[in-house]
This record gives sequence, structure tokens and C-alpha cells, in this order.
Amino acid sequence: MNVERMIRIFAGVFILLSLGLGVAGSPLFVSAKWLWFTAFVGFNLFQSGITRFCPLEIILKRLGAKSCQVIQK
Repeated sequence: MNVERMIRIFAGVFILLSLGLGVAGSPLFVSAKWLWFTAFVGFNLFQSGITRFCPLEIILKRLGAKSCQVIQK
């Protein structure tokens, strides 16, 4: 599994978990303040798409995860 897929998986899990903890109708509800974490993850995805800087990517690469290789003709 490459870094790009891992980042998408981490973001998806964090968003779903924070929504479960922050939405009042959820059986996991703790506090609506968890929705700030959802916004943080979404903003981080947005800024990394523009700036190409992602802290999680740096961490995963240091842990030995492989980057996606682009095949050129």
C-alpha cells in the first residue's frame, strides 16, 4: 500500500470517527466539539491539495511507507 492510499484511509477514518463522536443522533455521541476535528481534517486535505504539503505524508515516509511511482512512457 502506498502513502497516497494510506492518507486517504486515515482521513476517511478520522472524519467518520469524529462525525460519530460529534453528531447528536449518533450512538457514539460525546460532544459537538468533535466536529471541529472533522473541519480540521477537511481543511488539511484542502490545503495539502493546493500546497502539496502534508504532515502525515512526511510521517508515513519516515516510517518506511512507499510513495506511488508514476509510470512514464
